[in-house]
Amino acid sequence: MRLMGLDVGSKTIGVALSDPLGLTAQGFEVIRRRGEEKDLARLRDIIGEKEVSGIVVGLPKNMNGTMGPQSDIVREFASLIEDSFDLPVIMWDERLSTIAAEKMLISADVSRGKRKQVIDKMAAVMILQGYLDSKAKYKERENG
Repeated sequence: MRLMGLDVGSKTIGVALSDPLGLTAQGFEVIRRRGEEKDLARLRDIIGEKEVSGIVVGLPKNMNGTMGPQSDIVREFASLIEDSFDLPVIMWDERLSTIAAEKMLISADVSRGKRKQVIDKMAAVMILQGYLDSKAKYKERENG
């Protein structure tokens, strides 16, 4: 059961994929936004090629937990994905995912220019890995 994680922005969509067992997330690519049809076409290609069975979309929230205008845009896009692909779409709190991704890249001594190219993909990894980790913890408690 491979899952896809998405960090949806106005200019790019960061894409991460889980391993087939759903344990770890790896960065896959950054899609440059070129309109809904082209964005969905690229996602459709990845979903088919990688046999994706569900999608985790990062939901941007304010630090106090409230939703801002970007949250509405992301939720609309998530609904479009769900309608277009007939796959379950999970909204996942993405607060701090971009900050965590940037800190990780800085600690790995990645140059500023290179960080800019991969930050959205790394944020998608953080979103997807957070979801995968929460599922694993839930299973542990259920089986524990």
